[in-house]
Amino acid sequence: MIHLQSVTKKASFAPAREGFPYNVPVIAGLEALRFETAVTFLVGENGSGKSTLLEMLAAGSRLPAVGASDVERDVTLAPARQLARSYTFGWAKRNHRGFFLRAEDFFGFARRMAQMQKELEADLAAVEEEYAGRSDYAKGFARMPHAKELAAIRARYGEGLDARSHGESFLALFQARFVPSGLYLLDEPEAPLSPLRQVGFLALLHEMVQQESQFIIATHSPILMAFPGATILSFDEAPVRSVPWEQLEHVTITRDFLNQPGAFLANLT
Repeated sequence: MIHLQSVTKKASFAPAREGFPYNVPVIAGLEALRFETAVTFLVGENGSGKSTLLEMLAAGSRLPAVGASDVERDVTLAPARQLARSYTFGWAKRNHRGFFLRAEDFFGFARRMAQMQKELEADLAAVEEEYAGRSDYAKGFARMPHAKELAAIRARYGEGLDARSHGESFLALFQARFVPSGLYLLDEPEAPLSPLRQVGFLALLHEMVQQESQFIIATHSPILMAFPGATILSFDEAPVRSVPWEQLEHVTITRDFLNQPGAFLANLT
């Protein structure tokens, strides 16, 4: 299912604006972009504009963020919010299912969840102390809101995302938060994942696509880009264009290095 079908620059767009993100060539020249497959990868070198576009899509879609701040309050996303106001979003079916996730924000989210658990556990201990000697009914009633919230967190994330390796907890987050028929905007989800975990992520991606979810993913990973049937959009040159997996620089360099690492490393010495 393709929920977000396109973004199109408004006629009222002000090309005279200067500075970031309008000075990024791909962004400056972006008139329209269509999403025609359930999985779209945004690829390119650092600074090419792929993450900027993803942040703009998150701001314009008003999806919840998995991170330290919500999209509408995150100060680092102010340019993305401004840019989103310059585009029209074309929807097949508008809903607010899904989320936006930057890899670096995951660790802040895990810390926030751990802190919430500690605070709820402390609240329960305080109830035990305050209600010592009172009836079980009174104590249970006082414990109820804290216990319910703590149980909900543990049901979704187990004993805590920070209790596992980064790769395990990252996949656990996806499994806990993914719902069918959602739009998911992911920035470099491969960052905490080993090659084997990336293959596991592809399996999860396949499962969610079968449940009518759409994914737009900025990535450097040739493993993720190999997802069957995905569109790969290159940001290395303006305008943005679709590139076959086999012709991607990420793929050819990785393949050449693995075939002849000595030839590459000889240049270092």
